[in-house]
Amino acid sequence: MRYAIVIEPVNEPGFPPGYFYAHIPVLDLTTPGEGIEGAKAAAQDLTRLWVEEKRARGEQVPRETDRSARSARS
Repeated sequence: MRYAIVIEPVNEPGFPPGYFYAHIPVLDLTTPGEGIEGAKAAAQDLTRLWVEEKRARGEQVPRETDRSARSARS
């Protein structure tokens, strides 16, 4: 499955410069990573683990829709 990711810089005390948040809006997940590529990689890892856990519990996994992907990019 593919999900839209929204990237934004981390501007919080305690984080060194160059860190970014990666938000996966349809799953309501957020993770930080070093640099944009690091944030994307962290989001992919988190999403994979989250989906695996949901499936293992027999829970539904939300699907990205064209509409939610467009609104996340806005």
